[in-house]
Amino acid sequence: MVVAIGTCDFKCRVFSAAMTKELGDKPVKEGWMTTPKFGSLLAEFGESSGWVHCVKFSPSGDQLAWVAHDSSVNIVNVNSMDKVIRLLGTTLPILSFIWSSETTLIGAGHDNYPALFTLVASDTIIFSAKLDTGKEKAGGALSAMARFKQLDSRGAQESGTKLTTTHQNAITEVRALSYGNDRLAAFSTAGMDGKVVVWNVDKLCASIEACKI
Repeated sequence: MVVAIGTCDFKCRVFSAAMTKELGDKPVKEGWMTTPKFGSLLAEFGESSGWVHCVKFSPSGDQLAWVAHDSSVNIVNVNSMDKVIRLLGTTLPILSFIWSSETTLIGAGHDNYPALFTLVASDTIIFSAKLDTGKEKAGGALSAMARFKQLDSRGAQESGTKLTTTHQNAITEVRALSYGNDRLAAFSTAGMDGKVVVWNVDKLCASIEACKI
């Protein structure tokens, strides 16, 4: 019964969310719950140098991950809270992510595509794969009638610039969509381009070499 938050002062914090009546006569002090008092600050992590965009516990609840505006991915284990595992990425900041397993994350943000990150040997985070391989979209000259219809419906001409990614603008949300055989089967992304995209995990793994989600 804890809650984790990310803030604009570049920190990730864990608070107690336990109500006295829920704990009963013998409140348990273990894991993240170092004190049973409601609202108590249980842990604070200040390794990031940018405001925190997203915070999530792993499926077991033993690990906490957060992403920040400095393009970092951070993970801490409840059994070693003095050691934050950190990957400072070379891409644009991630805005949202999910745990796809106890050792893998799927994150997306200003680069417009979902990416896979893996926790290796419990002490290293690596960028594993770009999950949207992207394809050049075939273009063609619009007829006069097609251009007129486009102007009428959109109020503007098509710029002609198309990114190779499925999303044409930043991805603001990643959500787990379905599970099968105790593993993630599909997830969705929503972006500032107005698109909501569903990604099938098996198809992604089949199309991307050495991809394990």
